[in-house]
Amino acid sequence: MKERQDPGTQIALFEQKTIRREWFNDEWWFSIIDVVDVLTGTDRPRKYWNDLKKKLTSEGYVQVSEKIGQLKMTAADGKKYLTDAANTETLLRIIQSIPSPKAEPFKRWLAQVGNERILEINDPELAAQRARALYEEKGYPKDWIEKRMRSIEIRRGLTDEWDDRGADANRDYAILTNEITRATFGMNVQAYKDFKGLVREPLRDHMTDLELVLTMLGEATTTELHKRRDSQGVPELKKDAKDGGRIAGNTRREIEQETGRGVISGGNFNDLKRLKGKTDSGPERP
Repeated sequence: MKERQDPGTQIALFEQKTIRREWFNDEWWFSIIDVVDVLTGTDRPRKYWNDLKKKLTSEGYVQVSEKIGQLKMTAADGKKYLTDAANTETLLRIIQSIPSPKAEPFKRWLAQVGNERILEINDPELAAQRARALYEEKGYPKDWIEKRMRSIEIRRGLTDEWDDRGADANRDYAILTNEITRATFGMNVQAYKDFKGLVREPLRDHMTDLELVLTMLGEATTTELHKRRDSQGVPELKKDAKDGGRIAGNTRREIEQETGRGVISGGNFNDLKRLKGKTDSGPERP
């Protein structure tokens, strides 16, 4: 098992065949088509996977569609296309349904990936080092990377508070995040992603320096309000989120008034890389 780096996409080599993978939502996601190709040797891996999806659903694994995402990965022609992807847990379930003697070493490889993740959980510095390396490979400026790493730590502190104070990660985190984002920038997360022309890409990976700083301010303030008010339950947490975002939003408006230009940028990662520190400002959304 060897690895090589490819711009924008992490590519793993398994028995001399490529398995594309992307770091998304704090874990590795793998191209299912590539895995099917390796394990079956079929010349029509896409059709094999479509048939397997139907089989899994008929066998009662109805969550298969819910647990599969679509991420942009680089194809053989050098262009990026949306492709079905799964995290380690879901991929192992899929592999169990593929009758192939090649499945066992692949399971061992995924177990190794899982072990690396456990090591990173026990030693967060390992995860931070890997995240920095990924951003550097993608071409982000180093000063932006440091802000992004700090924003990750602030976000983790906020979600720890939410977890301790009665919020559900699957149901409530997105609601609370939208409250902060709307109060800070005048739009919720999905509207913000639409404004930047993003599909499934993480919004924060496409923010300018000022956007990141204001996001950190809103979340750090919300965290402090939770602690000061000893807020419990989603209704109280939502109030703190609105107040924290409002403080960051007031700061944004003061910056815009003094500079005479909007903070909210319609640019995405390609603009960040090209402009490297310059603000590609777009009109503010209400």
